[in-house]
Amino acid sequence: MDRESARLQFDDMNKKFNIEHTFPFDEAWDFVEYKRFQATINTPDEFFPTNYTKEQYRKGIIALQNKMLEDEKTYTPEKNPDFSPVKHTFCKHQYVREIFNPAGAMLVTKIHKVEHPFFLLKGEMSILSEEGEMRISAPYYGVTPVGTKRVILAHTDCTFVTVHPTNKTTLDQIENELIAKDYEELEVA
Repeated sequence: MDRESARLQFDDMNKKFNIEHTFPFDEAWDFVEYKRFQATINTPDEFFPTNYTKEQYRKGIIALQNKMLEDEKTYTPEKNPDFSPVKHTFCKHQYVREIFNPAGAMLVTKIHKVEHPFFLLKGEMSILSEEGEMRISAPYYGVTPVGTKRVILAHTDCTFVTVHPTNKTTLDQIENELIAKDYEELEVA
């Protein structure tokens, strides 16, 4: 059943049985889609055991990312650049990156080599990182520490902005300076 058909059925049943939920339809739909996704990767504990160590998290997030890339049903920015459009802005000593994440999107970020601020300008998302899980709502800002690689689940359409210190002016140069190819690269730096 598609989202709109489910929404109609949800509304019809609520009227028929005079039910008033504490959650909106879209939140329920996103939760079910997230659970369905988890089922495709067996169980979340396969990748992220409770009270995981840094090493377990790093191994788990790489395994999750590989599973997402292998699964033809998974829609990722790597497979389709239009999935999460990015706006690039360059100013003196800084690169500003604005990304749109559609509601229901789950994505895995790259490994950051340089500490930088981030801003959630619109929407609500859950973030899993080595530091744990958190759910944030716009407006929100935080700092991305060196070595961060996150799993993000957009509960609503989200606009996310990062600001990176750099004098580079091409995306390839910037990525080489700011993004690690793997965790081993961080250990060498």
